[in-house]
Amino acid sequence: MPRKKPANEGLRSNARAARRFLRRAIALSVENVRKGRGGPFAALVVKDGRAVGVGTNRVTLTNDPTAHAEIVAIREACRSLGTFELSGCEIYASCEPCPMCLGAIYWARIERVYFATSASDASRAGFDDSMILRQLRLPRSRRRVPMMQMLRREGLRAMRSWREAADKTPY
Repeated sequence: MPRKKPANEGLRSNARAARRFLRRAIALSVENVRKGRGGPFAALVVKDGRAVGVGTNRVTLTNDPTAHAEIVAIREACRSLGTFELSGCEIYASCEPCPMCLGAIYWARIERVYFATSASDASRAGFDDSMILRQLRLPRSRRRVPMMQMLRREGLRAMRSWREAADKTPY
């Protein structure tokens, strides 16, 4: 039986290219702050040794709380490649992805994440997402933002429609 590869296998391969892309993300994050465009975050989505999506934090610039560097880079990569899934891609981020960005990375099927600074480093700079992580572990009834499920039976119609659709694009 073939041995299953560990999730982190290959993370150290091609270290020179990885450092180059990560340094580019760091430089973009510094420039983003210097030019007053947003927070100290940047990311590159790379496929086959080529950046196919580049993003910097645009939250305050665009008044969009989802405009994190990784999300911007993922959106650009998807447009560039004409697909909604980025298997075969890696992402290089100036900082460890937050919970929202990590969710997007998993949904996009990005295969590897390289990052420079940690979530703890970001927290010390004023970008603390630990509350979100704590909230996700709580039952819905105990979360800070009230969450009430309603009209489930009616809402299940959309799920049934999806399951029964012959022409859907699975993801």
